[in-house]
Amino acid sequence: MKTLSTIFGLFAILLLAASCDAFDDSPSSSEAKVNFHLVDAPGDYDEVWIEVLALRVKVDYDGGEMDEDEESWEEITYEGPQMVNLLDLTGGHSILLGSEDFPEGEIDQIRLILGDNNYLVQDGKEIDLKTPSAQQSGLKIKVDQEIHGGETYDLVIDFDVAKSIVTAGNSGNVILKPVLRAYLDETQGIQGQVFPLEAQPVQVTVSAQGVEISTFADASGNYAVMGLAPGSYSVSFTPQAPYTAESVSGVVVIDDEVTTPEVITLEAKP
Repeated sequence: MKTLSTIFGLFAILLLAASCDAFDDSPSSSEAKVNFHLVDAPGDYDEVWIEVLALRVKVDYDGGEMDEDEESWEEITYEGPQMVNLLDLTGGHSILLGSEDFPEGEIDQIRLILGDNNYLVQDGKEIDLKTPSAQQSGLKIKVDQEIHGGETYDLVIDFDVAKSIVTAGNSGNVILKPVLRAYLDETQGIQGQVFPLEAQPVQVTVSAQGVEISTFADASGNYAVMGLAPGSYSVSFTPQAPYTAESVSGVVVIDDEVTTPEVITLEAKP
């Protein structure tokens, strides 16, 4: 019986080890795991729907091919619901577009592949978003981020809705010309709150030398602008009437830290 118990014990240990390996999602020492997330810097619309098909990634590593041939891009198919309402992706919410292991090196650039079924809703009216044919090969985003073997990274793609939707002159067509940026999630930025909620929609604009990034506060008054380079920034708040705009200067962003300015309370005109 003692021998039989020993055998069963060894079998249980082996089964547990196999189980752990099956659920171990950590990268190998020579590869880095990258999770790709989509977030939104929203615009003043009720809904903005885009058809997300895939993501293509170009990584520079020893022995890799760094050219524009399609064979040198790795495609990550988005397996979730393909229609995404960008205005759901505010206040820290995001969707996972996919994950992949890459050799140690540098993520050079990525392409977000959209379909043709894109539209917005404003005042209850659905408006088609025309997509220029040049965008069918994907929306290119320069990244230039190093990745190291054995590490896991979250790479965030920020879709700036306010700057991405434009109305053509005489035709009246509403065109989707996406303005995108990408950054690693552990990078620094600014986040805070603006009140009262009656002042919404409140556009929040972070600016410095040659840099201007806009977002909107969410339904709880929270805002966040991440992926900023270290430095001193001005933050301006543009609410709806009768509330007045306000700005704060000298908001300092430090490497690998999130800066939280004082809560802003906007005043209404008398």
